[in-house]
Amino acid sequence: MQHIRRFLVPEVVFILKKMGTFAPNLTEMKGITREQLLLAGAFAAVYLVWGSTYLVNYIAIQEFPPFLMSGMRFSLAGALLMGLTLLQGKPWPTPEQWKYGGITGFLFLALGTGLVVWAEQFIDTGLAALFVAFEPLLIVLMVWVRRAQRPGWNSIMGVAVGVAGMALLVGQPRFHNDPQTWLGIGAISVAILSWGFASLYVTEVNLPASRMQTASMQMLGGGAVLLLAGFAAGEHQGFSLIQVTEKGWFAFAYLIVLGSWLAFSAFNYLLVKVSPEKVATTNYVNPVVALFLGWALNGEELTFQSIMAAFLLLGGVFFINSRFVRGRTMKIPLFSRKKTGAL
Repeated sequence: MQHIRRFLVPEVVFILKKMGTFAPNLTEMKGITREQLLLAGAFAAVYLVWGSTYLVNYIAIQEFPPFLMSGMRFSLAGALLMGLTLLQGKPWPTPEQWKYGGITGFLFLALGTGLVVWAEQFIDTGLAALFVAFEPLLIVLMVWVRRAQRPGWNSIMGVAVGVAGMALLVGQPRFHNDPQTWLGIGAISVAILSWGFASLYVTEVNLPASRMQTASMQMLGGGAVLLLAGFAAGEHQGFSLIQVTEKGWFAFAYLIVLGSWLAFSAFNYLLVKVSPEKVATTNYVNPVVALFLGWALNGEELTFQSIMAAFLLLGGVFFINSRFVRGRTMKIPLFSRKKTGAL
């Protein structure tokens, strides 16, 4: 345990310092604007809630089929959110907005989330979170390709360090001895590619001004695809809602209320307020939360090699984002037709 503490404690201290760059100083609340409070709350929701959903998703798929569970979760959450926006007087989305809402919902949720949940049948929840932590490194390359912005040396170093961490993570003997694990790794690889691309694509298309309405459309689109996938895979055969226990229903409700309504809406809000790479800093906290919960509550093995891989992966993300840590933000056009502020 001593070697685990030696590597986890500095990482947690670093994360708390990073969170402090976004969260308001409570001793100076008088100078804090409403938007700053919203940004701080949105980061907290995405950081902590999504970190816990790796374990909660695992609990849920012990009683629900993975695709059907995710599809029901997003469809129900999306329908209720859409109803709420209509009660608030928001206009019905245009056909073009529905199209882009469906596309981004497919990328973010059907592929980006649905495949990660499916992969948790074959891979520990904490390790799944570590694989997802590679996403910011992919975003650097995607920004380079899609927006012709060549990464700086710190980003190049971050990618190199992250690749080394990923190689260390997948090089563990337990992966080589379990072929099914590679199914999970492959699914997560597709998921993070899809999520990274969607993080850039969503800023370039016509979506409703209401972040809640955008989230609801994406949930409805992604949820529909996941339900179709579940039925196509035969997940409905032999499954009955009657057999789900209170524990399973609690996990399902947690994923809807906190994982879908709160965290995903906060994520959409952040995407139009800050740069894509800054949103990707959620990967500082999510893997640590997921690793700790998986080890403490689910009996998952936490090896020294996994700790070292986590240190390298999060170190790579640190190098990538070190520009705005020093107070300089990336000059990336977030919208093709609209202007938006960035921290």
